[in-house]
Amino acid sequence: MRALIQRVRRASVDVEGRRIGAIDHGLLALIGVEKGDSEARADKLLHKLLHYRIFGDAEGKMNLDLQQTNGGLLLVSQFTLAADTGRGLRPSFSSAAPPDEGERLFAYLVEQARSRWPNVATGEFGADMQVELVNDGPVTFLLET
Repeated sequence: MRALIQRVRRASVDVEGRRIGAIDHGLLALIGVEKGDSEARADKLLHKLLHYRIFGDAEGKMNLDLQQTNGGLLLVSQFTLAADTGRGLRPSFSSAAPPDEGERLFAYLVEQARSRWPNVATGEFGADMQVELVNDGPVTFLLET
């Protein structure tokens, strides 16, 4: 699994003009599910999402995690993160999980996140989503499991 995470001051996701998820300060995590991913990889990714130290402490150093800052977590499925961009000028999605498996693992990740953290919002798997964010920093990392 891959997650492109961005430290945000706020973020939201709309589907068909309707706001379906929003957070104030915290993490926006765009999630890509690849062939061969599993619940164990989702669990490992969730651990990183909740404990990755990218928020500033009193001295401005990245020493605090999402839980220590009481931040929100916005999870948005994005199969394009599984693209192979190594050759040519058109991405290949041969490494992406099939849609039903991607949806199952994304739903598992969301379920586990909600059982461990109270402030979780999501997009809608497979929908045409409009995501808005104010990147704080900017701070952006690619996490892989």
